[in-house]
Amino acid sequence: MDSESLRRIAVVLSRPSHPGNIGAAARAMKTMGFTDLVLVAPRHFPDPDASAMAAGAAGLLGEARVCTSLDAALADRLLAVGFSARGRDLSHPAQSLRDAAASIVDAASQGNVALVFGNETSGLSNQELSRCQRLVCVPANPLYSSLNLAAAVQVACYELATCAGAFAPPPSRPVEPATRDDVEGLLAHLESSALAAGFLDPAKPGRFMERLRRLFARAGLEREEVKLLRGLMGAWDARKKGK
Repeated sequence: MDSESLRRIAVVLSRPSHPGNIGAAARAMKTMGFTDLVLVAPRHFPDPDASAMAAGAAGLLGEARVCTSLDAALADRLLAVGFSARGRDLSHPAQSLRDAAASIVDAASQGNVALVFGNETSGLSNQELSRCQRLVCVPANPLYSSLNLAAAVQVACYELATCAGAFAPPPSRPVEPATRDDVEGLLAHLESSALAAGFLDPAKPGRFMERLRRLFARAGLEREEVKLLRGLMGAWDARKKGK
């Protein structure tokens, strides 16, 4: 899924009551690469609380479209997906977000899609859900399944971006594994320090060195880790000699 397809998915907040949730939803969208926010009859917007909660997504918030009705917000949408935590007696059954994600992503590759979220207190009405072709839920604790509005937006955007493979984890720090010579040098240093400290009895060494070899073999040491350990032992050795 490319960035163009992500831009085809709008997050539609119908009748949001709290401006802070609008701002937090904008921030949630931006973290997942979504840019199209639509507000249907918001109680308070624009509002300083919305701007404060948007943080780095102030630009996205400033470009939000405001509509007077849900029909107007969905006029150019190929697919509208309604979100609800409650079971409804509707013609179309509810799907879990994860199960529905692939088909939503596929629809976005063909045209405009809307993710529709209702009011913080009552959610989407049955009439509003009737304007949606799909009913989706985020499975949660049945004793308390109602997500905060912005949290629901975050989960939805995350699931769709993940399904689409929109982003990869940050690259790992390059690691240089310790060579055999590195490990052998460390073992020799450890043995020397253990003898000098009186911890290791040369007459009865037991399996001391064998156990260390097994330990380091399991650890898969990096060169920087070997340098760290040898530097630490070098400091101990120098302090002991100073005494």
